[in-house]
Amino acid sequence: MTLQLDRPVPGERTPPGAGPTIRLSWRSRLHRFEGRSAPYVYVAPFFLVFAAFGLFPLLYTAYISLHRYKLGSSMTWIGLDNYTWLFTNDAFYNALWKTVTIGVLSTVPQLLIALGLAHLLNYRLRGRTFLRVAMLMPYATSVAAATLVFALIFGRDAGIVNGLLGLVGVDPVDWRNGDWTAQIAISVIVIWRWTGYNALIYLAGMQSISSDLYEAAALDGANRWQQFRHVTLPGLRPTILFTIVVSTIGASQLFGEPLLFGGGQANGGPVGQYQTLGLFMYQQGWQFGQLGRAATVAWVTFLLIIGLVLLNTRLSKMRKS
Repeated sequence: MTLQLDRPVPGERTPPGAGPTIRLSWRSRLHRFEGRSAPYVYVAPFFLVFAAFGLFPLLYTAYISLHRYKLGSSMTWIGLDNYTWLFTNDAFYNALWKTVTIGVLSTVPQLLIALGLAHLLNYRLRGRTFLRVAMLMPYATSVAAATLVFALIFGRDAGIVNGLLGLVGVDPVDWRNGDWTAQIAISVIVIWRWTGYNALIYLAGMQSISSDLYEAAALDGANRWQQFRHVTLPGLRPTILFTIVVSTIGASQLFGEPLLFGGGQANGGPVGQYQTLGLFMYQQGWQFGQLGRAATVAWVTFLLIIGLVLLNTRLSKMRKS
């Protein structure tokens, strides 16, 4: 680094406290600029990718939702007519209700089973590593493969479930064409795929809880159930909130399981008994070719997800206080 000093001229009065002025060379200025701009350069790729593949599609979807737009034709501005059509459509409320019911049927048992499995794995068991890998295998399985296998398991004529029910004298159940039976079957697929994943998240949260708390609880005479209630659950509160939020978002976007369970049909069964919002959006966009209406469903689903996340966060804060 080259420093140039501006020295005062002899005989010239120098203001009190003023010293020689330091002038940095262009290399020093470039080095200083690099040091200041480096953090922004490092995070810039994320914001560029998010703007290109996240923010722009989101805003463009909102723009399309204000138009009548069919495949192969130009867009026509219609304002909020698509939203008026959506909120006066019984099929939308049916899809919304089925999304809620399937979400509850799949999320609540899934998180409860995951919490129990994580609590068991938190103790020193033989083959813990094998059990952890085994629980993660359903998550790594393809959605298409898992759904097709479960569609055979819940088959009406030769399904394993109906075969087991027949052993106890129960008549065969038409799982696919029933109302609650189809929702239960789809919920079982979701539970099977995501329980192990959430169990490992809970296990990581449990292992971050100090062992001193368990030792103190044991000295006070607390059994394992009491330790779980008064030590494990309070320590897992942020982790439980995270899994609830993620599971809620996943349930709101459920698409692959009901689509493949119904044989690739987007109507969600003969009377829409398991048509979720994802299937309803897909049906409007690619079966009927109404991309403007599909964009409207997408944006309403996005707003519903935000509302559910805020509600979960609010309830968690109220519970904590």
